[in-house]
Amino acid sequence: MTNVLFVCTGNTCRSPMAEALLKHLKSSDQLDVKSAGVFAIDGSHATRYAQEALNEKGISCDHQSSSLSEEIVDWATIILTMTNQHKQSVIEIYPHAGRKTYTLSEYVSDRDEERKEITDPFGGHLDTYRQTLADLEEHIYKLVNKLEGNNA
Repeated sequence: MTNVLFVCTGNTCRSPMAEALLKHLKSSDQLDVKSAGVFAIDGSHATRYAQEALNEKGISCDHQSSSLSEEIVDWATIILTMTNQHKQSVIEIYPHAGRKTYTLSEYVSDRDEERKEITDPFGGHLDTYRQTLADLEEHIYKLVNKLEGNNA
């Protein structure tokens, strides 16, 4: 079983969208996925625009935010962050997670491929969320291929 944890700041935009995308696209029962935020308040819903952008793709997002905790870090096989700053925060708080923590971009990109951070759409309009979702989709398709190829 591979347990994937997506991490962003508040766990209301990027990481819940990534979680919903992976749940929607994966075909393996050997993949489980959760998300958390380094500064999240437990129990918040995903933002309205995050939900709308996902709904436009036929993906539901029934999400309650979670703050990053030792329990969820220990549960994870792989921790994928939206930015380098998130990666550094995870490793600073939970040094034992260093070997399994990557930015999403570095984990799915080829060595010579440009690695871009997933920008925070918070406070933006629906189009901003659509663009973030498009960036996430590009990465999550690669992630599914990589993880399910490893589980075959």
